[in-house]
Amino acid sequence: MSSNFGNKIKVSIFGESHGSAIGCVVDGFPAGEKVDTEKLEKFMDRRAPAKNKFGTKRNEKDKVEFMSGIVDGILTGSPLTGVIFNRDHRSKDYKNLELVPRPSHADFTAYVKYKGFADMRGGGHFSGRLTAPICMVGGIAKQILERKNIHIGSHLFSIGDLEDDSYNTVNLSKKELELASTSEFPVINNEVSKKMQKLLDDIRMEEDSIGGIIQTGVLGLPIGLGNPMFDGIENKLAKVLFGIPGVKGVEFGSGFEGTKLKGSEHNDGFDLIEGKIVTKTNNNGGIIGGISNGMPVLFKVAMKPTPSISKEQNSINLNTNEREKLVIKGRHDPCIAIRAVPVIEAIAATVVLDLMMEEGYI
Repeated sequence: MSSNFGNKIKVSIFGESHGSAIGCVVDGFPAGEKVDTEKLEKFMDRRAPAKNKFGTKRNEKDKVEFMSGIVDGILTGSPLTGVIFNRDHRSKDYKNLELVPRPSHADFTAYVKYKGFADMRGGGHFSGRLTAPICMVGGIAKQILERKNIHIGSHLFSIGDLEDDSYNTVNLSKKELELASTSEFPVINNEVSKKMQKLLDDIRMEEDSIGGIIQTGVLGLPIGLGNPMFDGIENKLAKVLFGIPGVKGVEFGSGFEGTKLKGSEHNDGFDLIEGKIVTKTNNNGGIIGGISNGMPVLFKVAMKPTPSISKEQNSINLNTNEREKLVIKGRHDPCIAIRAVPVIEAIAATVVLDLMMEEGYI
């Protein structure tokens, strides 16, 4: 399986949702960097399950046990190994799914590709559970970047037709980036939060699920970071972002909405503020030709509805090759986008740090 990414920072994810543990090995973190473990735990806790009624009731603490690469809170430069033991998995809930694939899950494709040998309990290696070690890596990367005055934040931009306030695309501040991270429900506008939670309550009662969009901002990138063609900032981010289970779309700047504008409306005209070259608008999301232009880097990620729902669905028995009705048991999120907010931050931080090291900024 292709479960690794990175150039200077090489990340390899291992484990299955219902296996004994999940984790990762990270090669390339700079030696001598301090890791605030309390801050890291708080970051990972934003993704952890069983925090409120809108997340799965699977009660995992996501406590990382470091096996190598760190001593007294300082990175040593050798491969960092972090393990998160699975404590609350209920594999019996998935017994009826062994030969009856869940719609929109990787059950069927994994069964064919791995000839029926893949451990698909709870989604196995395809599960969103595997984003916990990604948060471990990204949480450390965020701390290193913050010391270089580079700040990253995300918020839940939409659920269904309900939209949160957008980030200020031109004058985005560190304070604005941090707003959602301090809230139990990761949005900027409190009134929108109430409406979203009401919608989620209705969805839960219907035994259904819904998708969402996450917006992310990156502040402080040096002008000139990135490359043209196939090694640009967008390319590197998109490749890893699509590794997150449930991601179905990524757009930068104005994205698809920008296609509705004329060139005269979409072009980011230049300006001078206190001798610094900036743009008056930021429809390109801080990236031109794959290279940072000094404006905030902005992108959105679309997450599909949680495929595991309690409603009866149509499937096929892979043993008898006959149609079969399927009822999924277990504990699942009505909207996976909520807990994915810090995961997107983690991916952005890891990719940015990797690129900064690759180009000699760190």
